[in-house]
Amino acid sequence: MGEQPSVLRAPMRSRDDTVDHAAAVRRALAEGVCGIGGRLSRPPHDLADALALLEEEHGPRFAARLRRFAAEPDRTIAWTRDDRGGWWRGRLEGPWRHDDSPGARALDLVHVRPCTWGEVPDADVPPAVRRSFARGGRNLQRIHDD
Repeated sequence: MGEQPSVLRAPMRSRDDTVDHAAAVRRALAEGVCGIGGRLSRPPHDLADALALLEEEHGPRFAARLRRFAAEPDRTIAWTRDDRGGWWRGRLEGPWRHDDSPGARALDLVHVRPCTWGEVPDADVPPAVRRSFARGGRNLQRIHDD
């Protein structure tokens, strides 16, 4: 029997309050990505460069978040919510990349991984997922269930 994949809360909310959160989630679902924010002054060469830039420009906590996100194994399950209250379940399917496109920068969804999202909102939402989102917050976090 295989090991259960990790489960993440992925609100995809920027720390920049001027960013349209709903548009960021719509973009992630449409583009097939899961991501976090942290715009950089220049496109990084690789993950190590992105981590160094994030630490320099935004602090060590931002860099630690990206490090954890990039290290999540493929098949990790991600949950997000849209502006209509729909719950979306996805599965990480590839490595981190930096998206410096104008759309990604505008929505501060620049650190992304490929993610296969369901075609419609999911009706079967585990209680631990609901509790995690009910606590609020902007951070990508692992969901634990006793």
